[in-house]
Amino acid sequence: MIGILVSPVLRLLHVILGLDTPHNFPPPLETREEEAAFRAARQGDAQARQKLILHNLRLVSHMVRKYYATAKDQEDLISIGTIGLVKAVDSFKIENGARFATYAAKCIQNEILMHFRAGKKHAAEISMNETIDVDRDGNPLTYTDVISSEEDLPEEVMRSVEADRALSLIRTRLEPRERQVITLRFGLGGIPAMTQREISLKLGISRSYVSRIEKAAIDKLKEGFGIKG
Repeated sequence: MIGILVSPVLRLLHVILGLDTPHNFPPPLETREEEAAFRAARQGDAQARQKLILHNLRLVSHMVRKYYATAKDQEDLISIGTIGLVKAVDSFKIENGARFATYAAKCIQNEILMHFRAGKKHAAEISMNETIDVDRDGNPLTYTDVISSEEDLPEEVMRSVEADRALSLIRTRLEPRERQVITLRFGLGGIPAMTQREISLKLGISRSYVSRIEKAAIDKLKEGFGIKG
């Protein structure tokens, strides 16, 4: 079931977190501003956390377009890499003295690697030297190239799964009709995603009413994530 839900939930997360316009990435933060944002985020400031995510999306896009230039599903890889970025923001410790960009790159790489490995879950064996893509120069890219050999990612990164949080909020915060519209709209549970028009026809309600229900549901989910506006 989790495998079925991952891609639709990633699309929903992009809407909730404001990442549904992936080509309009804001510039990276200055060092002092970034450190201040991390300190604020550690004190529970949701806006500071959101700021860190948004201002580091260029790194996700850069890595996907550099190392997976020939991939047909680049937007999906950006979505998956963004989850790695969110995990990095939630687990990074500025007191360790490391550069966040370096740490985040490892988290992003790991998330994309897990995506490729999940695609191979029915194979008897996964070769770490197997080519999974080629770079811009036509050189083969293997699992070994993607994995960082310097250090293992901390377990807390693996536990910080925003998709699980989104699903929990859908179950606990939304009214039945809101939950139904969001499920149909984003194709949760393995069903095909539907347009607002298709949902209106299926439920026998107006398209504008579907739009209002969807907006109300998204607002509740944003509130659950601590996002204002």
